Amino acid sequence: MNTTVARKKIAEFLLEDIGTGDVCSSAVFGDQTLEKEAMFVAKSSGIVAGVDVAKLVFEELGDVKFEAHIEDGCGMRPGDVIARVHADVKVLLAGERVALNLLQRMSAVALNTKLAIEKLGDPTIRICDTRKTAPGLRIFDKAAVRIGGGYNHRFGLYDALMLKDNHIAFSGSITASVKKLRSKIGHTQKIEVEVTNEDQVLEAVDAGVDIIMFDNCAPSQVKRMRVLVPEYIIIECSGSITLENLRQFANTGVDYISLGFLTHSVKALDISFQALDF
Repeated sequence: MNTTVARKKIAEFLLEDIGTGDVCSSAVFGDQTLEKEAMFVAKSSGIVAGVDVAKLVFEELGDVKFEAHIEDGCGMRPGDVIARVHADVKVLLAGERVALNLLQRMSAVALNTKLAIEKLGDPTIRICDTRKTAPGLRIFDKAAVRIGGGYNHRFGLYDALMLKDNHIAFSGSITASVKKLRSKIGHTQKIEVEVTNEDQVLEAVDAGVDIIMFDNCAPSQVKRMRVLVPEYIIIECSGSITLENLRQFANTGVDYISLGFLTHSVKALDISFQALDF
């Protein structure tokens, strides 16, 4: 993860939550410095992801002593202490919600990814994410996918060339779209195209694309179309794939399966932030 970008995002999240100041904490504690400690505690089972991000949240607010008890990528069970934070009480209270929001969501995304890999049960196929992330959270969502054992697809429209159905519809054909791209891009850039049937597969191969995505295709159709693609072209599969039917796509010969559900409808894991008396 790019920590420079992460810090900038975190500063935005804190500004959204704190605004002109934490009125409740300011009224209760005033200007005094009161050192206290709190801990993140798991209330559900899963995978921890976002410990380093939670640390960045508190560091954005002041001097802290942060001690991780469970590292990113490791398992957690109810009652496990994930991390302890020692800082001024106003720092702890101001950073609590943003840190929890990120830690809970990232842990859920990591668990989703791990479950998907296990459900597929085919180590020859890489599970990867999509752009179906919550606005503003993409860098954290995609980091969580990596922590869960998955891989990242493109981060946005700026870092990869992917011709989707609407590109093709607007331009007239796969062939026309690829020709226009080839005339403008550098020699190091790859072109991916989305297809839904055998005719489009053959057209994409003839056009000389580098990656072909089978979109919203049943496993049986994927197997039929796979034999039409030369080995040197990377094959991706996506669309209408859920945790329930994922296993059906094992041994289909594709290289990647990109899954929107890893991030777009994730349910945050239950983690609490508890004050310690001492």
